[in-house]
Amino acid sequence: MATTTSPRVQAGSPQSAPNQWTLGIRTLLRGAGQVMFQCSSWTGLLFLAGIFWGAYSSNTPAVAWGALVGLAASTLVGYLVKLPSINGDEGLWGFNGILVGCAFPTFMSNSWLMWLCLVFFAMCTTWVRSGFNNLLRQFNTNSFTFPFVFLTWIMLFGTRIFDGLDPTTLSHPALPVVATGALDTSFVKLPEYWLKGISQVFLINNWVTGMLFLAGLWLSSRWAAIWAAAGSAIALAMAILLKADPADIANGLFGFSPVLTAIALGCTFYKVNWKSAIWAVCGIVATVFIQGAMDVIFTPWGLPTLTGPFCVATWLFVLPAYKFSAKDAVDRSEWTQDAKREAQLIDSELNKIINK
Repeated sequence: MATTTSPRVQAGSPQSAPNQWTLGIRTLLRGAGQVMFQCSSWTGLLFLAGIFWGAYSSNTPAVAWGALVGLAASTLVGYLVKLPSINGDEGLWGFNGILVGCAFPTFMSNSWLMWLCLVFFAMCTTWVRSGFNNLLRQFNTNSFTFPFVFLTWIMLFGTRIFDGLDPTTLSHPALPVVATGALDTSFVKLPEYWLKGISQVFLINNWVTGMLFLAGLWLSSRWAAIWAAAGSAIALAMAILLKADPADIANGLFGFSPVLTAIALGCTFYKVNWKSAIWAVCGIVATVFIQGAMDVIFTPWGLPTLTGPFCVATWLFVLPAYKFSAKDAVDRSEWTQDAKREAQLIDSELNKIINK
């Protein structure tokens, strides 16, 4: 994955010691970018711009402000519980929180109780991520966005029994049915579906948002942008070929998990080459089928799959620990080198304690 670097400056120069506000804003913006594995403030800024554009365009401003609140709450917790600072500097405390912030106003009505729950669950994502990563590190993999998925499922399950929390847009529990209706596959509509597949990573149903997300990826990593575009395109083609629900296709609901899988396998955990490209395409195809299977499993519960299909597919393709290049790392417990070194130090300290 591409990381941002700064030119070396002389000690004492104005650029050598950025103030705390600058560092805090950079950390928050990187947290937004890390949803798609990008440690870039500019990428995060464009992601937030896309979220605000899409939320206000659909008359759901609470989603945009929820994203900011969730991002800030989850990042703040990292400082309060004194987690390794390098994770915070690279935005790794914030990306699950921002997704919680997008999801809660999407599925629940706008109330003070919803906002209270949003802050609490966004804060939880930070230490839940640490716990899941401690568990998964022994398998050389990462929890990715699963803390967001897990905690949001818990919350949405709870809304079925708590009358104070109104799941206004959450689907009712029902048995899966065969999709009906026709899909407009005109030249104008297909690019719109494709871009919505990218925008739905943040639960935004807007093709302009998808363009802003692609632009943000391009600023950080050309390959990330290419693989995001490819992931959504392949998923769209498969959904049409397999005759999935036309409404789901039109809203980009088969695209967002394959987008994340594509970036993870295509250019984050493997060096870019033709072998890893084939592996990434296989991962994208698998994600679409996993998405369909999880839709069937979760529809009777009235729950969305969120980015669960991405997590499952990426685990399945990372756990074998294949190397397609001499530069590929077997340890895929983190996707930034600094965070990986920090994780190794933590493991070393834990081993010392255990062996005493």
